[in-house]
Amino acid sequence: MIQFCSVTKVYENGTTALENINLKIEKGDFLFLVGPSGAGKSTLLSLLFREELPTKGQILIDGQNIVRIARRKLPYIRRKMGVVFQDFRLLPDRTVFENVAFALEIFQYKRKDIMRLVPPVLEQVGIAHRAKHFPKQLSGGEQQRTAIARAIISNPSILVADEPTGNLDPNTSMEIMRLLEDINYRGTTVLVVTHDKDIVDSMHKRVVALKNGSLARDEQEGSYI
Repeated sequence: MIQFCSVTKVYENGTTALENINLKIEKGDFLFLVGPSGAGKSTLLSLLFREELPTKGQILIDGQNIVRIARRKLPYIRRKMGVVFQDFRLLPDRTVFENVAFALEIFQYKRKDIMRLVPPVLEQVGIAHRAKHFPKQLSGGEQQRTAIARAIISNPSILVADEPTGNLDPNTSMEIMRLLEDINYRGTTVLVVTHDKDIVDSMHKRVVALKNGSLARDEQEGSYI
């Protein structure tokens, strides 16, 4: 599903952010991406989203080389990926329902389809009872659940969560991870970037560790360290 083939990224100032990364993520995988600040995690995501191009190497999504794809075709590639951020990035002047619906509006879904598709996803993430509330009326966990609903509403094959529990307490963090695990069980490939050692160690998932821009470890049922 996702494959990094001998990927190197050197920035204009001469900094090597990633060096010779070979990584394959199969359909249905649940993977933690870990490593200290500056290890190359953010660069890897930027390349995956095609926000930047590698200096060397190829990146494949469903067999398609996104390094060489025409810019006009990028929306079709990005539509395959849902993204969840640490800071939620919800629209403050829209309700929970409207925040989730907005992701469909971007892809020009018809209103009747939006009204049909949003409620079951809100139910799936446990936020249906807050559909008419605004972000400032929600707890951190509820805001993150809303962000997850928005990320999966278009049924992406890949879900990327970038530090999804960074602003949450331990109990809420685990609830969010169980929700991501449930989404994975339904067939979505899940990639979680995190510094949360306790969560990584408790979930016994695949762990890919970066260090100084290189792939340091790739372990099934791995640990943070």
